[in-house]
Amino acid sequence: VQLQASGGGLVQPGGSLRLSCAASGLTFGSYAMGWHRQAPGKEREWVASISSGGTTYYKDSVKGRFTISRDNAKNTVYLQMNSLKPEDTAVYYCAARRGMQGNYEYWGQGTQVTVSS
Repeated sequence: VQLQASGGGLVQPGGSLRLSCAASGLTFGSYAMGWHRQAPGKEREWVASISSGGTTYYKDSVKGRFTISRDNAKNTVYLQMNSLKPEDTAVYYCAARRGMQGNYEYWGQGTQVTVSS
């Protein structure tokens, strides 16, 4: 199983980025997908997730700014990030698991998002 995250970069506060995570080696449509992030000196935290059926969940601090979506035909999950803040700076990781409970089974390599003027 491989999860390949991309789309990170440097953006000014208030800007937008769209992260992508392409999955291979698993039955993508059967897996719930999630985005997590880890800022320097902090523990990794959950950001958003989407069930196999398309139900979405968000960390309170990103509600209304971030949108998670999936394209099962492309085996890809996305994270659209708008109104970015400096505190969103982190390495973002995608992950996959069966169902909406329990540990994530598979993790991608991460993509750096830096929000700075």
